[in-house]
Amino acid sequence: MTRIFLCTAALACALGASAAADELPPGLVAAELLPCWVASDGTRITALRLDLAPGWKTYWRSPGDTGIPPHFGWEASDNVAAAEPLWPRPEVILSGGERTLGYHDELVLPIQLTPRDKGQPVTARVSVDFGLCRDICVPAHVELQAPAPQGEDPRIDAALAQTPEPGEYVARCTMTDIADGVQVAVRIGKPETPGDTAALELAQNGVWVSQPVLTRDARGLTATADFVAPSGKPFPLDPAAVRLTLIAPEGAIEYQGCAPA
Repeated sequence: MTRIFLCTAALACALGASAAADELPPGLVAAELLPCWVASDGTRITALRLDLAPGWKTYWRSPGDTGIPPHFGWEASDNVAAAEPLWPRPEVILSGGERTLGYHDELVLPIQLTPRDKGQPVTARVSVDFGLCRDICVPAHVELQAPAPQGEDPRIDAALAQTPEPGEYVARCTMTDIADGVQVAVRIGKPETPGDTAALELAQNGVWVSQPVLTRDARGLTATADFVAPSGKPFPLDPAAVRLTLIAPEGAIEYQGCAPA
């Protein structure tokens, strides 16, 4: 994945600071927002960097049955209309017989900021609530501000290179009402589709999604999971809001939306 960014001091994020060491939760060595870049389309690119203590991990946006997904608040920022995390491919982490998706050692999470006014400075401030786990999981909270620009950061380049590639094939889905929600089966009609781990997500707040079950046959690969809404009943589910990510050691592929099978 190739991205070209232009750094302009007058348009970059304002001076700030990383979290102080004595304010950090257990398992977290350091936390910071990396200096912003200005993209050719006027958006800004920063990154959340978490330095984890040995043996500790944190979670991907859709961590699995037992993980704690992160939550970001940008309300204290100036001239920021929207913020989109650009997630690198997660690792498969096995702990206590449970499979979760996340990161160990270090997470560099690029974030694309859309300013309200592209011609004005941006001050990026974020509060992050997330989970940290070793033998047990603990909730963590940090508040950060991006510092002044310091030129292109190879850590952000490396993280952007690890984001999932878009899938080349049409994802087909079958939806079946179950007692407490909807079961969704998404099929990629190519038998050699890579990926030994899958994540299914829904762009709808409050919907819990079970760990997908992967099957392969002559028709291709199918990922099946239960989508359970707070109502505990079947609910309308938009196929265009379903996202499938297939994760393998050599990379990840992402399918946004699916067509009826």
